Amino acid sequence: MSGTPSLGSGAIFPVPEEDVVVDPFQIPAWYPRIYGLDVGWNRTAAVWGALDRETDTVYLYSEHYRGQAEAPIHAKAIRLRGEWIPGVIDTAARGRSQSDGKSLWQLYEDEGLQLHKADKAVESGLMEMLDRLSTGRLKVFSTLQHWLAEYRLYRRDERGRVVKENDHLMDASRYLCLGLHNADTRPRDNDITPQVAADPTAGY
Repeated sequence: MSGTPSLGSGAIFPVPEEDVVVDPFQIPAWYPRIYGLDVGWNRTAAVWGALDRETDTVYLYSEHYRGQAEAPIHAKAIRLRGEWIPGVIDTAARGRSQSDGKSLWQLYEDEGLQLHKADKAVESGLMEMLDRLSTGRLKVFSTLQHWLAEYRLYRRDERGRVVKENDHLMDASRYLCLGLHNADTRPRDNDITPQVAADPTAGY
């Protein structure tokens, strides 16, 4: 009753947590980086990933998880992880109309974010994540506690549909994995980005 919540049958990613989690390490400057962004009023979430091209392994190393805040607040937190890092966002998600999505995109671009449109293919995105998790090519820093909390309870219902509850970071991760071709490395003439206190690897 007081242990870590987890799922058996119905889990979308039936890969043991201990096979996914790694201790934080200093990310090499030559690893391309990208973040996935899932926007909503009740919860806006972003997750950052770095790609080791030699092993085709993605390391999720930082997260942003906050509700009921305006776009400039979220954008500032995102920029602190590195203004040069591109992001992948689905502004049409979570019931927004096309016009609302365009307005939201513009809001974040006006805040200085470099954004790309997310691939919204849910099942192919989940299969890409599952393939990476199963083959050890998607790893998560142990400091991403919100991500791990969602991972433990990410599931399908009795009809096989994805349960759309507490899945913001899972969606952001899906956008990230399908948008890896947009990842970029830090420009050589760029100074190290100021670090976020809770994220010792943010500026590397």
